[in-house]
Amino acid sequence: MRHMTRLLWIATLVAASQVAIAADDGVVRVRSAYPMQETLQRLKQDVAAKGIMFFGEIDQSALAAKAGVTIRPSTLLLFGIPPLGTLFVQSKPEAGIDWPVRLLVQQDAQGNVWAIYTDFGWIARRHGIHGEKAKPFDTASGVIASITSTIRSN
Repeated sequence: MRHMTRLLWIATLVAASQVAIAADDGVVRVRSAYPMQETLQRLKQDVAAKGIMFFGEIDQSALAAKAGVTIRPSTLLLFGIPPLGTLFVQSKPEAGIDWPVRLLVQQDAQGNVWAIYTDFGWIARRHGIHGEKAKPFDTASGVIASITSTIRSN
């Protein structure tokens, strides 16, 4: 019984420390402490500071406006580390659909800003990648957690 209590305490502690946990769909949502533009700026600055290749930014709300559609602020950032990300493709070519990293920054109806991405462990499982070949996905999980920590709300 003591062992079970200890395990439950540890599990509770771990769960409480994880602000952003992937849902069953593999989507991780991190609430930002900053407004939309500052969130984007901080994320891009951290990507650059880490020496990560920045591939682009797509302002989805601007594209929607040009099409006559109104959506809340939404911007997609694309970036990656080729020596790491291409290991996804080497493990299974179809995993290339999940690289480069896509980080969606959105503002919800209440004005909260969120950084949203697909959990890399979930991506590995989706593609049936396990063992040693899954290690780059674990590394990528650490990198994206570090990047989103720059905007995380307490």
